[in-house]
Amino acid sequence: MNYWLHPEAQEDLREAAEFYRDQAGTALSQSFLSEFEHSVSLLLQYPRLGVVWRHGKRRLVTRRFPFSVIYAVVDDQIRILAVAHHSRRPGYWRGRK
Repeated sequence: MNYWLHPEAQEDLREAAEFYRDQAGTALSQSFLSEFEHSVSLLLQYPRLGVVWRHGKRRLVTRRFPFSVIYAVVDDQIRILAVAHHSRRPGYWRGRK
């Protein structure tokens, strides 16, 4: 099992990390990135860990931050489509494949 990070999901991740860095410093930004890496690690071990969500995609809620990893399981790959904030722009990622 491997994973693929959609370019726009990579941008989601970068923007969120920059926000935390600007608001609270490097330590919180690094904690956010570590939380994302932990979520990906869990998904690689247990691909169906997240719940079925919208449009046939799956959603794994992060523990410490108000974000979800939106993904699809395709063959032996986890396709991460978005790193979505719970309150910002709901469903903005729908067109991503």
